[in-house]
Amino acid sequence: MPEHQFEDLDGAGLRAWTTVAANSFGGPVAQIAVMHREIVVKRGWVDEDSFRHGLNFCMFLPGPEAQQLAVYLGWLRNGIRGGLLAGGLFILPGLVAILALSVVYVTWGSVDWVEGAFRGIGPALVAIVAHAVWRLGRRTLHGPGARLVATVSFIAIFFFAVPFPAVVAVALLLGLVSGRRRPESQPAASSASTPIRPLSRTLLVVVVGLSLWLGPVVAIVSTLGRTSVWSDISLLFSQAAVVTFGGAYSVLAYVAQQAVEVHGWLTPPEMLHGLALAETTPGPLIQVVQFVGFLAGYRDPGSLSPMAGGVLGSLLTVWVTFVPSFLWILAAAPYVQRLRAYPQLSNALATITAAVVGVVLNLAVWFALFGLFASVETRFVAGARLYLPDPATLDPVGLGLAVAAAFALFRFERPILQIIVAAGAIGALLSTLG
Repeated sequence: MPEHQFEDLDGAGLRAWTTVAANSFGGPVAQIAVMHREIVVKRGWVDEDSFRHGLNFCMFLPGPEAQQLAVYLGWLRNGIRGGLLAGGLFILPGLVAILALSVVYVTWGSVDWVEGAFRGIGPALVAIVAHAVWRLGRRTLHGPGARLVATVSFIAIFFFAVPFPAVVAVALLLGLVSGRRRPESQPAASSASTPIRPLSRTLLVVVVGLSLWLGPVVAIVSTLGRTSVWSDISLLFSQAAVVTFGGAYSVLAYVAQQAVEVHGWLTPPEMLHGLALAETTPGPLIQVVQFVGFLAGYRDPGSLSPMAGGVLGSLLTVWVTFVPSFLWILAAAPYVQRLRAYPQLSNALATITAAVVGVVLNLAVWFALFGLFASVETRFVAGARLYLPDPATLDPVGLGLAVAAAFALFRFERPILQIIVAAGAIGALLSTLG
């Protein structure tokens, strides 16, 4: 559908994207299925080919592919205004829910049954992340080269603390170089149904998007200095928006490395608690970073009250995380069909995805160590970082819940939300019973 022929925003569009947003539970696969059913099957606003190519395009980009797909589909129907509506509504329910739950967490998180519920959910999330690694690896690790990339990525980030952006950069270069050495394939035919907009309009979208995204970051850093928590939040999550290919779990791996080990904003178990909040609320799973930003602002509010600092940290995190996603889509959407003519991009994406498998495996092992053991010692041997859990501090109940959750996922493919609710209920019950 040509951009210059978009329809006026109407009640039908608002109802459709509100329906998608209200049902966006269960991670990107479930969310994409909801969009397909509502926008393609039920309403017929986008055809199958456009939906598929839009999804493939979003997979090339850093950030949450489901939210970016919502922006793209909204753009197809209603132009830039439609993209803003669809993407904004997709985020809004999760933003409100996680902000409210973050307030509840810092206010009542020490209550016995609430604390017990989170202790039950933590081990279940270890199994959930492990299941995500398995699914991602089964889908993407085809051939010894991809498996080697995943293995080296895991070793680099887990044992040598190589920054996630460096892992992505090396994988990108490797993919581009190896793609050049392959025989040239015929470029995919580009569709004429989506015309290329004038360069001036694209530049205007880029300038406005960059100003909205980086303007506040520059203002905060220049005004408050590099040591301010607000500067750290702005820079960390802006970087994450650029380098985190491979979905929410890759974002979580990067954020865990920085927020826990570098900035000390929260503990490893609290990272699991944030993931639990994101898994049980609508919206993209990447909104787990909102919880991290809330705790960072709450615990270092400066001249603000802790609660005001938490709210500001939460909203600032959401802003610098999601504005880039709107920018990528709204600037590049008219060129999606032409990008299909560059097979090197597909090879680069495949290599990055293989590296992400290793990164997410690092997250799964890290969560397992700090989620199931009360004491984990860190040692450095020949430049390698080793995590050494104390076997005496293993939580047998947590181990049992992790095994049960893994069995439910791998054997019976139960929905994640059901597993989290059941694990939380068991943890709360055990805490109440003492």
